[in-house]
Amino acid sequence: MAMTAKDLPIGGAMPVFSLPVGGGKTQWSSSSAQGKPLLVLFICNHCPYVLHISQRLGELTRQWQRQGLQVVAINSNDPETYPEDAPEKMPAEARRAGYDFPYLFDEEQSVAKAFNAVCTPDIFLFDQAGKLFYHGQFDDSRPKNALPVTGKDLSAAVDAVLDGRDPPTKTLPSVGCSIKWRAGNEPEDWA
Repeated sequence: MAMTAKDLPIGGAMPVFSLPVGGGKTQWSSSSAQGKPLLVLFICNHCPYVLHISQRLGELTRQWQRQGLQVVAINSNDPETYPEDAPEKMPAEARRAGYDFPYLFDEEQSVAKAFNAVCTPDIFLFDQAGKLFYHGQFDDSRPKNALPVTGKDLSAAVDAVLDGRDPPTKTLPSVGCSIKWRAGNEPEDWA
């Protein structure tokens, strides 16, 4: 289990990136979200923490997209050591979970490094100016704690950004499986 340890600062600029969607050739670029709030989710196909929230995440993101939030997910795991996270398997997982947003593959793991993402799920919400508004947990439910999956923490942040309110002052870090770095590609400060 990993917890987010090193954050982009609240109010910090979103890293610029462009990645392919799933196993395909279509690219998605962060410039697509200019002028709109954007939710960036670091997820994968196999993590029990992601699988635990996936159905509710799919439901909520469809609702938020109708309200004007852009959503994108990124899989940065090494498919050599975790073949279930291979890009060609991502479209099927997106359909299973009900994800109606681009699910991108970060083959070089450079985008995960730029965000200082450390786990799946790792959640970053940016305001319409591209500034970090929220970095924290989906909710306090975990695969083995029997709490209901509600998405309450992220929902409160999304409501605030869509309503033009201030960011939450108290947040809890994301908890999940560590990003599966390629051997020798771990961030320098990886502990």
